[in-house]
Amino acid sequence: MIGKPQAGLPSGMAGMGDDFPTLPRRDVILTLAGVMLALFLSALDQTIVATALPSIVLDLGGFDRLTWITTSYLVASTTAVPIAGRLSDMYGRKWFFVIGIVIFLVGSVLAGLSQSMNQLIVFRAIQGIGGGVMMANAFTTIADIFPPAERGKYMGFMTGVFGVAAILGPLLGGLITDGISWHWIFYVNVPIAIPVLFLFIKYFPDAHVQRTEHNIDYLGVLLLISGVVPLLIGLAWADVEYAWGSVQVIGALAFGTVMLIALVWWETKAEEPIIQLQMFKSRLIAVSLFIIFLTGFAMFGAIIFIPLYFQAVLGASASASGTFLTPMMLGMVFGATISGQALSRLGGHYRRQGMLGLAVMIAGAVLLTQISETTGRLAATGMIVLFGFGMGTTFPLYTIAIQNTVPRHMMGIATSSTQFFRSIGGTIGLAIFGSFYGQSLHRWSR
Repeated sequence: MIGKPQAGLPSGMAGMGDDFPTLPRRDVILTLAGVMLALFLSALDQTIVATALPSIVLDLGGFDRLTWITTSYLVASTTAVPIAGRLSDMYGRKWFFVIGIVIFLVGSVLAGLSQSMNQLIVFRAIQGIGGGVMMANAFTTIADIFPPAERGKYMGFMTGVFGVAAILGPLLGGLITDGISWHWIFYVNVPIAIPVLFLFIKYFPDAHVQRTEHNIDYLGVLLLISGVVPLLIGLAWADVEYAWGSVQVIGALAFGTVMLIALVWWETKAEEPIIQLQMFKSRLIAVSLFIIFLTGFAMFGAIIFIPLYFQAVLGASASASGTFLTPMMLGMVFGATISGQALSRLGGHYRRQGMLGLAVMIAGAVLLTQISETTGRLAATGMIVLFGFGMGTTFPLYTIAIQNTVPRHMMGIATSSTQFFRSIGGTIGLAIFGSFYGQSLHRWSR
């Protein structure tokens, strides 16, 4: 067992260790390969569309709905993550993963066949549901096939895959759009996803499934969707399509908040709640999810506004400014990999390692606030790398801490909560940073 994350947990919330089952090495390797490819596909489709947007609008029109090509995917995937995580705890990971891949494949083909902007937005949402199901199960699978002491290094690799997908997405999107057609940024998923589907059907372990009757919390699912979707849409609208004080934004945010409050109330009464509220009684889990929320807030803000800085302040071209995200993503990949290895090899000092990683990230963020038109590109790039490295160290750390805290029957919902909180934090961060950026431009233009 890594460290001692179980201290002070509520009754019934003890992690697993000695009873961890072993699997044939071949099955573990093939399962891990399939999971990494599935995660790569899901992460890739969050960014591959970016460089194809001008061609899509030129072909389909609908410039006023341009942002919804990305927003529909993110809203659908974020909403699907906790639902898929909880249901996989009840019915097993394997077939939910398979279903997620199939939904993703169908959405990809339909998106490629789209003949209007509205069709593309709807089909991207279908893709997002499949991507969310895959994402929810990918990180949880690490806890299924590796014992606690080994999870750190493999979780670091998984985070690395996510970072590589974020780097390659815009590049591949541009190359495919220029070389073939924007339709193929969706079709390209098919030849990759089909072998992954085969790997999962044949080799993915169908273990840890309790063959008992379950009562699905349908009302909880409905309340979760009714809360998260309006909340994310309201944040996406804010200062983009409508003002913060508009009826549309306030109405969406208010309705979403009321639904989430109703969800919390209902989950205290449900027989098998979709959200396991008892896990939030653990201080370790509560603090970890809060930090994950904050890092999502910071990460998504950096992804959007660092290219703007290089373009607007340092005079880089639009295409060149996007490449300056690569150092940050590489820093994240190396930070995640080193952090995961340290967890497994140095005994899992969560608090010490977490404080060190956050200190590096904060130092990078503080330095980034000081850059101006006189800052050299090399110096600015160094600050970005430092920020990305510090952020990357936190990715496997807090997920592993949570996984090593909860019992196996809560592993799916606990792990998927980390991705859910990161996405919510990122969405709120984008809305707030975007509003601040717009107000700053307005003041400077006077």
